[in-house]
Amino acid sequence: MNAPVFSRIQPPVRTLMGPGPSAIAPTVLAAMAAPTVGHLDPYFLRVMDEVQSMLRTVFQTENKMTMAISGTGSAGMETCVVNLIEPGDRMIVCVNGVFGGRMADVAERAGAEVTKLERPFGEVFSPEEIKAAVDKHRPKVVGIVHAETSTGALQPLEEISEIVHAAGALLLVDCVTSLGGLPVEIDRLQIDAAYSGSQKCLSCPPGLAPVTFGPKALEAMDARKKKVQSWYLDIGMLRNYWGSDRVYHHTAPINMNYGLHEALRLALAEGLEARFARHRHHHDALRTGLEAMGIHYSVSVPEHRLPMLNSVLIPDGVNDGAVRSQLLNDYGIEIGGGLGPMKGKTWRIGLMGDAATKANVMLFLGALEQCLLKQGCAVPAGAGVAAAGRFYTGEPLKSWRPFLRVAAGGKDIQIHSQGLFFR
Repeated sequence: MNAPVFSRIQPPVRTLMGPGPSAIAPTVLAAMAAPTVGHLDPYFLRVMDEVQSMLRTVFQTENKMTMAISGTGSAGMETCVVNLIEPGDRMIVCVNGVFGGRMADVAERAGAEVTKLERPFGEVFSPEEIKAAVDKHRPKVVGIVHAETSTGALQPLEEISEIVHAAGALLLVDCVTSLGGLPVEIDRLQIDAAYSGSQKCLSCPPGLAPVTFGPKALEAMDARKKKVQSWYLDIGMLRNYWGSDRVYHHTAPINMNYGLHEALRLALAEGLEARFARHRHHHDALRTGLEAMGIHYSVSVPEHRLPMLNSVLIPDGVNDGAVRSQLLNDYGIEIGGGLGPMKGKTWRIGLMGDAATKANVMLFLGALEQCLLKQGCAVPAGAGVAAAGRFYTGEPLKSWRPFLRVAAGGKDIQIHSQGLFFR
């Protein structure tokens, strides 16, 4: 039998505005196309050293044990959990979304006695409820998600960190969506271990998981009585490969590290404060446009909304899948749907890394308006684009109340100074 001959599949060009992956800079893609060398080649060892140094800056830490795990963000999560947890250890996991739930699942698989502290999707935890749980259960580790990708919720950490450490526990934080888009202040907040992913605000393809471990986390690992459950993710061995000894552990994804190196270099060349401000600026523009269209955020408290992952409520009567399909097929725009109990109820609109631009905000608002009109949703014509445009130019927003209302052809037509729409 003759084997079939396949032709090359040309990937489409998309505007990635979902929960990840994000847009990739051309220089990152070019870096990944550079010649591959061996995983112990002096050139690659230099790349590893510089990746570690730049990750320390982005994590805002001096932690020596900071590196990129070979795998996606979920590998980073599992690395942190299985190295900190031994069978029988008590762990509190804060679950207010899908990814808190995944952390709890990994901890249970590692043999932890897991207590799930739960809040409804879209809400965050208060210091008081964390303290009550810590006082009651006396855990070894408390795990919490800084930026919950499934809900768009931002978790304040400062008071929680103080509570956890006062109880003698370790604080483990999921920074998959926040790293590179929000301050992740590992040393200032005394976060003991944290993990992230390359494909969100760092604007690198998926495949690497930045992690960092502080001194107390390393002490806990060194005091283990049993081997780490995972050979591949055992920091006790990985630290010898990423450290000064360079003892072979596994064949690292060479070209992925080239890409992460360039992505981190671009982030630091922009400047962390400028990068954080850029994400916030375009989030505010998008929010202004969405609110002018009558679309509301699923996270009710503004201070608890992620700037890089905008979770909004789908208007009544609008078909979730139909709108996302039209955005993708007609406009080349990818956004995400809701997860868990938010499935079919929310859209997740990403402004991550290179995707956080004025062009993307304006394109999306215009395209969404057309999709909603096709669904029969009454949207003020041009309201979203006009509102975001005024935000960008600094003009004061005007009311969208109609100054003239007439009936024509059985439709209620409202005429505004900025345009018309049909109800």
